[in-house]
Amino acid sequence: MNSILKISDLTIGYQTSKSQIIVAENIDFELEKGKLTALVGANGIGKSTLLKTLLGFEKPFKGSVFLNDKNTLKISSKELAQYVSVVLTEKLPPSNLSVYELIALGRQPYTNWMGKLSDADKEKTDKAIEVTQIQDLIHKKHFELSDGQFQKIMIARALAQDTEVMVLDEPTTHLDLLHKISVFKLLKKLVQQTQKCVLFSTHDIDLAIEFCDEIIVMTPEKTQKDTPENLIQNGTFDKLFSSESVWFDKEKRKFVFG
Repeated sequence: MNSILKISDLTIGYQTSKSQIIVAENIDFELEKGKLTALVGANGIGKSTLLKTLLGFEKPFKGSVFLNDKNTLKISSKELAQYVSVVLTEKLPPSNLSVYELIALGRQPYTNWMGKLSDADKEKTDKAIEVTQIQDLIHKKHFELSDGQFQKIMIARALAQDTEVMVLDEPTTHLDLLHKISVFKLLKKLVQQTQKCVLFSTHDIDLAIEFCDEIIVMTPEKTQKDTPENLIQNGTFDKLFSSESVWFDKEKRKFVFG
């Protein structure tokens, strides 16, 4: 078993001025190298809070997150950036960066204080461009890209960072079906070629079932991780949405409505 990220008895939430608000608790799972894992659940269930906790942006109320057997709370931010790369949905601030320069920023955790790229940094950047097949875009400015192209660029930047774990928050948001499938295929390809551990949150559950090795499902009752097939057979997807107008069809392997 190539376990790289271990979550043990985790309770997550956020702090208000008056109290702690618990979002989910009793979370236990492990993620392995060479597997593509989706995180799914209804809006407001706590997917973003879970990702932020795994990344060290939020402290857990209880429990631990271990990365390569190290507690993430005891890892410096610079060291963590050499273990985990992140792709968020936020747009970049205004700049005149080219696509190549943007991807090369993935090497920041390794460059010297001047930020100068070494030959090794350039090699990692070029490799990320090659794997994501975006050679025709590298001379463009990042603000000239379509949403689908921009998402691939951000994945390439994370790939250039050369971490064992990649975490993406809603990478297919705002994309049409064709570009959603393109991103899913790219993530699957990265996992197969690099044996990285890739975790991403998504609302595209039907695509996650078709492409992912494992899925983490968050419901009000519990959070569980398993293969898509096991989750289908044990009825987990049936409990995902509390609505009579939407249900999961096991034979079609997707949600239907009526």
